[in-house]
Amino acid sequence: MIKVTKAIEDYLETILILSNEDDDVHASQIAEKLNISRAAVTKEMKELIDLKYVRRQKDGKLNLTSKGKKLALKVYDRHLTIKEFLLSLGVSNEIAEIDCCKIEHVISEETLNQIKNYLNDKRN
Repeated sequence: MIKVTKAIEDYLETILILSNEDDDVHASQIAEKLNISRAAVTKEMKELIDLKYVRRQKDGKLNLTSKGKKLALKVYDRHLTIKEFLLSLGVSNEIAEIDCCKIEHVISEETLNQIKNYLNDKRN
């Protein structure tokens, strides 16, 4: 079984976010969003394609497979939950965004579920 790394999660989450903005996702957009070289994106896309997380169209567009979308949605949900939690504590939007990008890769399911419960209770 393949270990899902922070890089894999970051790429899949980025593709998901970009695809929500525009159906046509290209390596150059991913490179810009992640502030990395296009060559680095191209290398990682080969791995993600081999792992069946991403599909590359003949015209170069990149799409998440169902497997890739499932993982991307899980990562993005963690991101949004942690950010909402940090904002509820009074953390600034800028710092909450930076911190949740780090925390989302290491948080346990138990802690995440307790944060979700806390946020749900707070909303009610």
